[in-house]
Formats: sequence, structure tokens, C-alpha cells
Amino acid sequence: MTTALFMLRCVQLGLNIADLDLLTIGLVNDMFNESGRDSMEWREEASQADMDRI
Repeated sequence: MTTALFMLRCVQLGLNIADLDLLTIGLVNDMFNESGRDSMEWREEASQADMDRI
């Protein structure tokens, strides 16, 4: 990853320079990857009633 790509990802996440003092490169990468999953449709998880029926 280049510095330019890293800074682009920071801007896409809405991070500023002051935020980068508190974050690592790996954490920014994880945040960027997770933000890509925000638009995905997820299955509904089982409730306690569903688990009791099993």
C-alpha cells in the first residue's frame, strides 16, 4: 500500500490527521474493510425462541 492509497482510505472513512495519532495502519485497513460490508444484506439471526425449538 502506498502513502497516497492510505491517505485516500482515511479520507473515505472521514478520518483526520489528529485521528491518525490514535490509530494504526492495520486498524485503518480493518475499518475500511468493514465499511465495505455495511451495504451487504445479512440473514436474520436466530432468536431465543428459535433456539428453544431446536
